[in-house]
Amino acid sequence: MVRTTPTLPTGAAPVSSTAPPTRAAAPAQLGHVVFVSAAAAMGGFLFGYDSAVINGAVTGIQKHFQVGAGETAFVVAIALLGSAVGAVVAGQLADRLGRVRTMLLAAALFAVSGVGSMFPPSVQVLALWRVLGGVAIGIASVIAPTYIAEVAPTAYRGRLASFQQMAIVLGITVSQLANWAINDAAGGESTNHLGGIQAWQWMLGVETVPALVYGLMALAIPESPRHLIATGREQQAREVLTEVEGPDVDLDARVAQIGAVLRSEHKPRPADLTGGRFGLLPIVWVGIGASVFQQFVGINVIFYYSSVLWQSVGINESNSLLISLSTSIVNVIGTVIAMVLVDRIGRKPLAVAGSIGMAAALATAAWAFSYRTGSGAGAGLPSLQGTVALVAAHVFVLCFAFSWGVVVWVLLGEMFPNRIRALALSVAASAQWLANWAITVSFPSLADWNLSATYMVYAGFALLSVPFVVLCIRETRGKALEEMG
Repeated sequence: MVRTTPTLPTGAAPVSSTAPPTRAAAPAQLGHVVFVSAAAAMGGFLFGYDSAVINGAVTGIQKHFQVGAGETAFVVAIALLGSAVGAVVAGQLADRLGRVRTMLLAAALFAVSGVGSMFPPSVQVLALWRVLGGVAIGIASVIAPTYIAEVAPTAYRGRLASFQQMAIVLGITVSQLANWAINDAAGGESTNHLGGIQAWQWMLGVETVPALVYGLMALAIPESPRHLIATGREQQAREVLTEVEGPDVDLDARVAQIGAVLRSEHKPRPADLTGGRFGLLPIVWVGIGASVFQQFVGINVIFYYSSVLWQSVGINESNSLLISLSTSIVNVIGTVIAMVLVDRIGRKPLAVAGSIGMAAALATAAWAFSYRTGSGAGAGLPSLQGTVALVAAHVFVLCFAFSWGVVVWVLLGEMFPNRIRALALSVAASAQWLANWAITVSFPSLADWNLSATYMVYAGFALLSVPFVVLCIRETRGKALEEMG
């Protein structure tokens, strides 16, 4: 039996100069790979749904449990700590259970979290259910891009890996649509009752439906060929390789290539990530840096807090949810643009263009928010500044979506050498969740202090991400996973 590694993904540096290149899938096989990738990316849909659904429920939670900004930030952000844990354990789970069974576990956690969040007796219990959902998000954030990278033909890998981000933004959009529809059906107040329970409870509980769909779709896809070879199931791996790479693929050569790479591996250890000038290998710091910059531009403030953000400048609850829906739709449009361009012009040009656009949009929003007058229910913006703030927020989301939203997830599945890819990916993903937590937990207090200055800080990070991309990121477009040395 071929020795298996305890973390995600396999495939790495070329084993020889004669190793066969990965073929582009024929049309029939490509259709199958698209379905397989979409099924795996359903975890991303739940990732987006679970992350953003709290946006519509925040006001209802505050009113129902009579909590302030600090407690609200705690409930919203604590799921992200669960996500960091889920990202760390995802690798070991995927190698022990298999990629598909790990997806099934994530689906079950999403469903249980949805039901529990629907009926919390206290805000503390709600926070516990949010943590469980966060663990599922962390698992999904690692397993989906890894699985897709392992089954996708090289020529299409960037676009197929983009399915993860598309699924995330669709999950965000559907959650905002559901929130708005439920709130509207309840008369425009999230504490009003529908079917005997409050509207915000329905918002959190509806997640159970896509969780069940995710589980059913996971049952319909094959196991990763790399995992099958790693666990000694070579014949099954051959069948899967034929499905995803076409009947003309040289199965002996492909199995030998993957097997040789696996045999050359050793069990990844934290020590394998060390050795650089600052403790960790430079490529690991690059992955961490990309993850942190993705979050420090403040993108999730839009998706977690936009309802209360717009209410804080004078927009009512119903209209604030409608604005949240519109920014989610812009997010989808930007992601489609990225999916079209990521394999055509590369990862780095998209990231640089997005960084410049985000910096400009965030600085513009900061200028508009500097005109906020009043506080609490009496807060507002002058007409011109209000319009500018709305436009800037939508431009910011568009620039993020066509760049960093997709590029970071694609890069994290591609950029690391095989011997450390799994462990390094988990570390980078965990750093992303911790950065997300830091932004999420700090925003309510920072916004109360100075909303304009807070947005200038986000603009500063967007600007700093430009030299980071230019100097630190290595282009991975068109390269096989086995070439990442």
